[in-house]
Amino acid sequence: MTGRQGRAEFLPASSRKAVPWKNGGGLTREIAVAPAGADLAHFDWRVSTAQVRSAGAFSSFPGIDRHLCVLAGELRLSVAGGADVWLSAQSAPLEFPGDVLAHAEPRGTEVTDLNVMVRRGRFAARLTRGRVGDGARLTLGTATALIFALADLTVDAGGVAYRLACWDALRLAGPERCALSAAAHAAFYLIEITPRGRQTADDS
Repeated sequence: MTGRQGRAEFLPASSRKAVPWKNGGGLTREIAVAPAGADLAHFDWRVSTAQVRSAGAFSSFPGIDRHLCVLAGELRLSVAGGADVWLSAQSAPLEFPGDVLAHAEPRGTEVTDLNVMVRRGRFAARLTRGRVGDGARLTLGTATALIFALADLTVDAGGVAYRLACWDALRLAGPERCALSAAAHAAFYLIEITPRGRQTADDS
């Protein structure tokens, strides 16, 4: 299933446009942004993947909170005021302010990461890793949620089955209940974006 059906929108990895960084150190591919079409100076929230090809500083995003996790490779991240950390696909997501100096260094080959950025004080984000196993059900109470597949899986939302390949995403507008299934054990990231003052989703 492709495109938008009711309250869900399928966002295939193959449709993402690669945008080179100004410093030449990598590429960014936008997954979703609000408001639609907003540029880097005016978004409320933004979800993207990035390929980090060489060591260098991250761009500064004043007034933005960032959540980052590594999808492939290993990344050394140095954030001003904090300790250096090594991040891999097995690491928990890291949250840090977008307006502090951050320096990234891939170990060996290039790194692919998943980024969630929200306007501080207006939106909150939660990035959690889940596993399908023999089936998983989610109750989404947020205004916006994205399921980002880490392996082939199927998401049933609103009576429609969406088949996601690795790194495809499905955007959902809550409240919504959905079921996830896979032929084998599969993992995913659940990205929840909530206007300040509202509740986040619960697993059920």
